[in-house]
Amino acid sequence: MTRLSDESVSAGLSELPGWSLTGDATSDGPGRAIEKTYELAAFADAIAFVVRVGFLAEQADHHPDLDIRWRTVRVLLTTHDAGGLTDKDLALAHEIEGVV
Repeated sequence: MTRLSDESVSAGLSELPGWSLTGDATSDGPGRAIEKTYELAAFADAIAFVVRVGFLAEQADHHPDLDIRWRTVRVLLTTHDAGGLTDKDLALAHEIEGVV
């Protein structure tokens, strides 16, 4: 899978309100990722959101990093085997936006 260019990442993020770029494309680490933090009404809503995201991720065979803190959920997407961002990340971010 091919990593996205800076221009493709910028264009994709312009369609995803609240999502931001994180990481360093020049490092030896996992590369760049996109992330967003969602604040839900209650803890149960945060858990339900994570379950919905989990089903979307399974369908896409692309699994985000999820961090749950009471009613706040941080979602981080990167394509680990590509060492950075790919079309899979932007596509799943769009799907996640559809369940909020």
